[in-house]
Amino acid sequence: MDLFKSSNPALSDSVFSKAGAFSTEETMTVRGTMNKTFLMLLLVVLGAAFTWKTFFDSIPVDAKQISVPTSVIVWGAIGLIGGLISSFVIIFAPKTSPYAAPIYAVLEGLFLGGISALFASAYNGIVMQAVGLTFITFFLMLVAYRSGWIKVTQKFRTIIIIATAAIGLMYFISMMISMFGGNTSFITSSSPLSIGISIFVVVIAALNILLDLDFIDRASAQGAPKYMEWFGAFGLMVTLVWLYIEFLKLLAKLNSRD
Repeated sequence: MDLFKSSNPALSDSVFSKAGAFSTEETMTVRGTMNKTFLMLLLVVLGAAFTWKTFFDSIPVDAKQISVPTSVIVWGAIGLIGGLISSFVIIFAPKTSPYAAPIYAVLEGLFLGGISALFASAYNGIVMQAVGLTFITFFLMLVAYRSGWIKVTQKFRTIIIIATAAIGLMYFISMMISMFGGNTSFITSSSPLSIGISIFVVVIAALNILLDLDFIDRASAQGAPKYMEWFGAFGLMVTLVWLYIEFLKLLAKLNSRD
């Protein structure tokens, strides 16, 4: 069903086909999905607060150089692996989303708290900047979508889907190059090219929010089952997490040039 096409792998037409016949009684709504999105966001913050507190509690009062303790790295790794597992469960079994999506949010929070600690140990103030930029971007995309400033047409969807796939391929190729000892400074350094790539990725991640919102609107209009509110919220959270991480990477590159 092209109606449900999205560049977000969590919000694909094949996943919605697993939901079966749509109910005419308890159906998905946009408001319900957004409420669950904010609830998941709160759970992410709570999970991140745990690893973040663990990080700060380990810093000596007179420390001149901040290092990330092993415990934070362990919790971050648990969050990363657990988040991946729970996300696959949700994608392949959407009916589990009312239970698995909150678990995903907490685990993803643990991971984000850990990776935020790594960046914070190297760049002072970078985490709050990335958080602020992520919220501002989400708000702007929400306003742009609801006001009709940016219309999600089929051509728009196609361009963003292709761009997102290209980014995924670029990251995969760079990971393979790095594994074999190759040079990936064109992505990881603070050169103008690397910064330009990061800006491009941030823009595409932000535009994916529009596709997610459009997807939720369309699914709600078609009367998707009530539990798909959790699934739609999960898909939107995947994009927001990606956007936050890309902001961290971009800010780190910009700080490295100072």
